[in-house]
Amino acid sequence: MWVGWIWFGGAMMILLGMFNVIQGLVALFNKNYYVVGPQGLLVFNLTGWGWIHLIVGALAVVAGIFLFTGAAWARVVAVVLAVVNAVAQLAFLSAYPVWSTIIIALDVLVIWAVIVHGREVRSADTW
Repeated sequence: MWVGWIWFGGAMMILLGMFNVIQGLVALFNKNYYVVGPQGLLVFNLTGWGWIHLIVGALAVVAGIFLFTGAAWARVVAVVLAVVNAVAQLAFLSAYPVWSTIIIALDVLVIWAVIVHGREVRSADTW
């Protein structure tokens, strides 16, 4: 059974959500932590990105928890949040390039796990 992949996706969503919450809190409360060039960040300032990371992270944690139930809506929400997070990390790349690249790669892995193996959770007899 491939159900392990969707459980992996759920666990990764929770972990990525926690990372985003921490990243958002750092951006909000420690303005000197991220080094931003003279151009600034794409579209928003550091405070705006802090709130975006905080909100997306909290929603990702909730979606990751509900992925374990096999709910179809949780799979859709998880994929949408992973895409939004990957785009947000792409825009945040100038502030923290290595970390953002790692998070984008993990987002892609979560998207793959949820899309390819999402249906197996419903048919699994064990939790």
